[in-house]
Amino acid sequence: MNCLAATPLLSILFIPLAAAVIPDGRIIDRVPCALPEYGNVSGLDGYATPGEYTEAIADARFVCEKLRYASDGLPVVALLYRSADAAGKKMPVVVFNRGSYTVKDQAPLSIAMFRRLGIEGFLVIAPMYRGSEGAPGHDEFGGADLHDLMNVSKVLEQIESADRGNVFLYGESRGAVMSLMALRDGFPAKAAATVGAFTDLGDFLAADMRAAGIVKVVWPDWDARKAEILESRSALRFAERLKTPLLIMQGGADPQVNPTHSLKLASRLQELGRPYGLIVFEGDGHRLWKNRIERDRQAAQWFRRHLK
Repeated sequence: MNCLAATPLLSILFIPLAAAVIPDGRIIDRVPCALPEYGNVSGLDGYATPGEYTEAIADARFVCEKLRYASDGLPVVALLYRSADAAGKKMPVVVFNRGSYTVKDQAPLSIAMFRRLGIEGFLVIAPMYRGSEGAPGHDEFGGADLHDLMNVSKVLEQIESADRGNVFLYGESRGAVMSLMALRDGFPAKAAATVGAFTDLGDFLAADMRAAGIVKVVWPDWDARKAEILESRSALRFAERLKTPLLIMQGGADPQVNPTHSLKLASRLQELGRPYGLIVFEGDGHRLWKNRIERDRQAAQWFRRHLK
């Protein structure tokens, strides 16, 4: 998945909300996730095997829901994966931040990974950001859409089984960058884990012509705001503000984000004396597909190590 790969938007079913009427983070509605048969989902083979997917959608221990919540007056979407029998139980929370730019129909692509985290004992919530899953608004790849992630803290206040004292951030690709920006801005995570994060946007764009080719789609005012955009979305430039324990995971053969992005961030955190871990999976790619089970096991282990 390319970090800036654009997909068509769906907007006909969503109407912007009056911010004064529905407060940020307020859940608007919840419906079951749509989970078709394996062969009916385009691109699913890049996320799960037929067996993994079939087991995930058939596992009655868990429930997958698609919810809408208010963020800056917009009805944005998140996926919620929780225990089907959560009465009276509080589960630590993983806020998963997906990759790519605008997307749709992410539940089938994510369900196998959600199940792995569910089996490890976590409730999972995954914000999709404005402009995706049919929601209105323009995705700025770390601009106002970052509010959609920050407002998840308020969403969790309405989910009875969520242990709000034990919340963790987990992000891949673009979502890894969102996770780092959220930590910078004070998201109340006990720990975080990233996969395939670029840590210098300027270097990333210089190395990826496809991504560089759509910068003015993402940022129509690129020419006027280039310096600010590069600064705000490059973790190497705000590493001193990253104080939360951070596990950095990276594919050694990542064709989209050069592994040096992760290595440079780890080196900077080392200089700053910050708590971090670094795992480079030899020969693996951008989302660590070859090591997907170990990737999620390592993330869950890191989170449990930092439980309150």
